[in-house]
Amino acid sequence: MVTQHDAKNRWPITISIMLATVMNSLDTTIANVALPHMQGSVSASPEQITWVLTSYIVAAAIMTPLSGWLADRIGRKRMFLISIGGFTAASMLCGVATSLPEIVLFRVLQGVFGAALIPLSQAVLLDINPPEKHGEAMAIWGAGAILGPVLGPALGGYFTEYFSWRWCFFINLPVGILAFLGVLFFISGDRLAKAKRFDFLGFGMLTLFIASFQMVLDRGPSQDWFQSREIWTETIMAAVGFWVFVIHTFTTDHPFFDKALMRDRNFVTANVFGFFIGILLFSTMALLPPMMQTLMGYPVLTSGLVSMPRGVGSFVAMFFVGRLIGRVDTRLILMTGLTISCFALWQMMNFDLSMGVWPFISSGIIQGLGVGLLFVPLSTLAFATVPPHLRPEGSSVYTLVRNLGASVGISIMNALLVANSQTMHAALTAKVITSDPVVRATLPLMFDPATAAGITSLNGEISRQASMVAYIDDFRLMFIVTVACMPMLLLMRRPRRAGGELLHAAID
Repeated sequence: MVTQHDAKNRWPITISIMLATVMNSLDTTIANVALPHMQGSVSASPEQITWVLTSYIVAAAIMTPLSGWLADRIGRKRMFLISIGGFTAASMLCGVATSLPEIVLFRVLQGVFGAALIPLSQAVLLDINPPEKHGEAMAIWGAGAILGPVLGPALGGYFTEYFSWRWCFFINLPVGILAFLGVLFFISGDRLAKAKRFDFLGFGMLTLFIASFQMVLDRGPSQDWFQSREIWTETIMAAVGFWVFVIHTFTTDHPFFDKALMRDRNFVTANVFGFFIGILLFSTMALLPPMMQTLMGYPVLTSGLVSMPRGVGSFVAMFFVGRLIGRVDTRLILMTGLTISCFALWQMMNFDLSMGVWPFISSGIIQGLGVGLLFVPLSTLAFATVPPHLRPEGSSVYTLVRNLGASVGISIMNALLVANSQTMHAALTAKVITSDPVVRATLPLMFDPATAAGITSLNGEISRQASMVAYIDDFRLMFIVTVACMPMLLLMRRPRRAGGELLHAAID
């Protein structure tokens, strides 16, 4: 409900909300380019350091459905203040962390507190603006949401290069404090809404499934997968959590999400589609910065700047896609986005160790354009046939599934990267027979197998080549996944209408 106080302070409230939105969106990308530096600082392996990304995504995904219920119980303003304050404090703790368990724990706290920031910021912006200005309000919100992916890599690279990776988290402190004070002083207190009954058993079982499944993916490479009792235990817990959640959902009167959502073909198909889009986008963002720094020898700032055009491509695509929805079949826009993404991944499949920065930049811009053509149209189709009273609940489920795809994609692609690097290293080593006179004669002097330094250099180059092949294999798999998503468009029905109301309900 909009009060006269809120209407008078519309711009201060908007600025405060946008600070919170930018802070949240910035954190999805700013840490990516700093991962190799974090890895050395906390003595983590390549597969372990990705927990810094996946822990945040999983925590935010799990807490998103609960955040709406909590906002009804304690009030939206109070929930907003708790979320901003908790996120800012968790950011400070991430910056002072001295070990991998500490930083993963604090990233989980970031996800827990940050889950409510996006849906709350949208809700408040729509409330303080009259209906005729909702399009303008969402345009402002979208600009803030996309600012993170655009600026995140460059800021992360700058802070890591000239200060420390810890400043990727410390930067949230001044922004969070300003956002907290703005919400505290300018948003009026709201009356408590009657919170509907929340399915805590379903929520608990879903949380058990997601957390256990993610642990299997994250811990599997280092524990030799199912040779480990730990992995078997976590797999059984994930299976039990999933089984109980499914049975409970179909038998209880008040399930975690309404069973009617499962009967909506567009919604179910869009969720499956969104799961794989999460894999496509976030896996690439997690793979490329370490590749540039470890294989190509780029400084962290350079890798950040080279990653930045991907966000610019998304920004340009989202600028045009809003004007296309309603005029062009949404499924055609999605097909165009998938085709452009396939072309970008084909470019990445042709990366090599001798190339310059341009292939990174061009493929990044093209993939950004493709992904930018996917998110809003996919949300529009997902909610095109969902009744209005189910949209808030559907939005929580849709966000959860998409974020789960991101965390699963990062874990799987990194596990495959490590395994394929080892396999290719063994295969390449077997072909370099140093006792063969022909091989010895063709090897450069720096790789002379007769010296310890030469052997070390030769092994390093073989490892570098093996890792490059493993990265190419990951990009090839993402290309196949993208092509496999295309037939799903045939299962979707064209929206009968595509208005601002639908877009606002689905944009998250």
